[in-house]
Amino acid sequence: MRKLNWTLAFVLLFALQAFAQEHYTEGPVWNITFIRVEPAKLDNYVTNLQQGWKVVYDEAKRQGVIMDYKVFFKETKNSPDDWDVALAILYKNHAQMDGRAARLEAIRDKVLGGKQAAQQAAEMRNEIREIVDIDLVQEVMLK
Repeated sequence: MRKLNWTLAFVLLFALQAFAQEHYTEGPVWNITFIRVEPAKLDNYVTNLQQGWKVVYDEAKRQGVIMDYKVFFKETKNSPDDWDVALAILYKNHAQMDGRAARLEAIRDKVLGGKQAAQQAAEMRNEIREIVDIDLVQEVMLK
């Protein structure tokens, strides 16, 4: 009887999963970092992004390490602890994320002129920002 209950539970689990996927198709994966920028420092932060972060991700996109990236500004504030800027990086799927740290590090060192220059840019960013959250979300297309 116990074996029958476990078998029924597994069949039901897979049936529910199959039923859910009848309604959508899995799409690309977004890695989104939510950032709070120090007051009156948004222009400095965006300049830093343009000179470092954007250059790295433009090259990563050119090399096929990522599909795309986007920068979002939050226009509404629900509290002083809310985020101001979201940096979103688009991957074709979870597999494209494998080994990304090493590939991005190599690109970063190449385009920014080495590890020390990249470290200085990162330190400057970190002085004027705080990472609020990092989320990994998968886009789905409803059928």
